[in-house]
Order: sequence, then structure tokens, then C-alpha cells
Amino acid sequence: MRELSIGSSRIELVRGDITAQDTDAIVNAANTSLLGGGGVDGAIHRAGGPAILAECEQLGGCATGDAKITTGGRLTAKHVIHTVGPVYRDGRHGEPDLLASAYRRSLEVATANGLTTIAFPSISTGAYRFPIAAAARIATATVARALRAGSGITLVRFVLFSATDLAAYEQALADTAAGLQKEEKKR
Repeated sequence: MRELSIGSSRIELVRGDITAQDTDAIVNAANTSLLGGGGVDGAIHRAGGPAILAECEQLGGCATGDAKITTGGRLTAKHVIHTVGPVYRDGRHGEPDLLASAYRRSLEVATANGLTTIAFPSISTGAYRFPIAAAARIATATVARALRAGSGITLVRFVLFSATDLAAYEQALADTAAGLQKEEKKR
């Protein structure tokens, strides 16, 4: 499954480059300093140019599980929402809750700024070592709940770097859709 409609909103999965997305905002899997790093973070800062870093320097960092917004600089997306996912230790140190919070807070920041379309990478699954299958389940379920609650977001796109990551998100989205159907039947 690569797409799921929830009311007037849609979740879609694509394989591609987060920096090339045409959504109102893209999400940066940032570190707590917000001053750039490797992976997705470095790619966004390089593609967006110095305006992003200049705004990040004024934000005073970001706590794990929180999110902050800046310009998109030279990106097609007008904004970057920087969120900090957890470093995975063993799953028993609050990592699942912190990862869900990173997705939820990113959507809240987007809504608070009047944005309706947003693209996410797979947060915490690179250098922060969160297992991809578990991260995908948390990401899709958290986003689906937010959309069902009426966040004002019309499109959430998950942009996955590899075919393996895309496959994990396809399975997670199918599981999320099945879970939503069960909840609807209980109502």
C-alpha cells in the first residue's frame, strides 16, 4: 500500500529525495543543536543554503521529540520543520514515545503556521539506529491519528531513501489502514 485516505487528507509513500519535494514544508531529521549534521540534515542544509542555518542559529536548539520551523531557503518547499528524533538504545528508554512526539509536534507546527502539505523522511532510522519496521509503524500510526483528529493537513508524504525503507513503510501503512478499519467497526 502506497496511499491511504483519511477523510479529506491523504498519506502517501514515495521513494526519492526529501530536498526535492514540492510540499509546503519538508521535515528535517535534525540533531538537538539544529546547526546541521550528516544524512538528511546535511542534505537539507546544503540544498537550502545559508538562510536555513542563519534562522536555526536563532532558535536555541531543539529538544528530542520537539519541532521548530525555519525558511526553506533555496528549496522548493517554503519551510523546513526541524525535529529531533531519539537515538535508539533498546526501545525501553522512551524511544517510541519520543519518536511519535517528533511526528506529532511536526504536524502541530505545520498546522500552527497554516501549512497543509508536508513531507517527512524516516526519522531516527539512519545514524540514530531506530529499527525501520518499528519506526515505520510509529510514524504511520501517529500521522494517521493526527489526520483523523482533523489537523488541517491535507497531504503527508513519507519520502523514503531506499527500496527496503519503502517496503517497511508500505507494510506499516497497510497495518495502520487495517487498524483504522477495526476502530471504525467498533464505533
